[in-house]
Amino acid sequence: MSAKAQHPKSIDDAAHDNIAVPAHVAGSGRLDRLVETARSYAEKSASENTLRAYARDWAHFSRWCRLKGTEPLPPSPEMIGLYLADLAAPSDGSPALTVSTIDRRLSGLSWNYAQRGMTLDRRNRHVAAVLAGIKREHARPPVQKAAILPQDIIAMVATLPYDLRGLRDRAILLLGYAGGLRRSEIVSLDVGKDDTPDSKGWIDLFEDGALLMLNAKTGWREVEIGRGSSDRTCPVHALEQWLHFARIEFGPIFVRTTRDGKRALPARLNDRHIARLVKKTVLDAGLRPDLPEAERLALFSGHSLRAGLASSAEVDERHVQKHLGHASAEMTRRYQRRRDRFRINLTRAAGL
Repeated sequence: MSAKAQHPKSIDDAAHDNIAVPAHVAGSGRLDRLVETARSYAEKSASENTLRAYARDWAHFSRWCRLKGTEPLPPSPEMIGLYLADLAAPSDGSPALTVSTIDRRLSGLSWNYAQRGMTLDRRNRHVAAVLAGIKREHARPPVQKAAILPQDIIAMVATLPYDLRGLRDRAILLLGYAGGLRRSEIVSLDVGKDDTPDSKGWIDLFEDGALLMLNAKTGWREVEIGRGSSDRTCPVHALEQWLHFARIEFGPIFVRTTRDGKRALPARLNDRHIARLVKKTVLDAGLRPDLPEAERLALFSGHSLRAGLASSAEVDERHVQKHLGHASAEMTRRYQRRRDRFRINLTRAAGL
């Protein structure tokens, strides 16, 4: 097997190779600088989490190919169809993947091939027919994370201490809940516009609340977060307390702290901290005591904050849709765990 097959190019290497001056165009210093600029933009075409997932997808498929005595390049619909089948019904006794994970793996392979200037035809019968059969045989209704309701978030923040780390985590939970924010949106916020290169937004504080400018999955959007009914549960007050005592005036808003929780460090928090924080405070607050601890941990995640706002805000659905940055009302309804069912009765409307 060739060295190229054994060590397929990384995503970054493939993206770099595919962005260059055309062979028939004479190179120049100015064009070379434009190539580097274009490559820099290409590297920002997807979020870091997405790129990490795609890299894992490619590494897994490449290893699978080597074990089967074949190569991942160029794309072979026949082999990819067999790969999908092995994911759904593993021949080595390992656990089968869910349909959504298999679909995501296929998207990851398509993206990786595109970065290498190749096309994976997902409509090819060797791919499409196998995937359709897997969905028909194994598809299940989506498992949704539980929504954190108002009484839940109040109980969760009550478990946090009032040292610097507690102030930070209280601001994270309340701001994430009131803003209906994704984990990545929370940790990517800066104090001001253009404070750091990796920022995805900033916050302006006003007397009546906070205005967030977010560069999210669907593009730029504004999120208004009004002040709460008391300082104990107000997300804006919690944010102001954290910024004041952590002495943060520039750069990332949510940063790491020292082990003793008494001093803020410059490094931006990783979004995995949000998931760990939610799970820890859910356990500490004693939510869902009817379930074993493992099930409680699996039931809640960082996304539970976003679902909680959508489920609890008693306002017109259009306002919730705008607040969450959803392109359609149908997507917003997927987040509403307590949405009134059968409010519109078409059976009776049809005369039955």
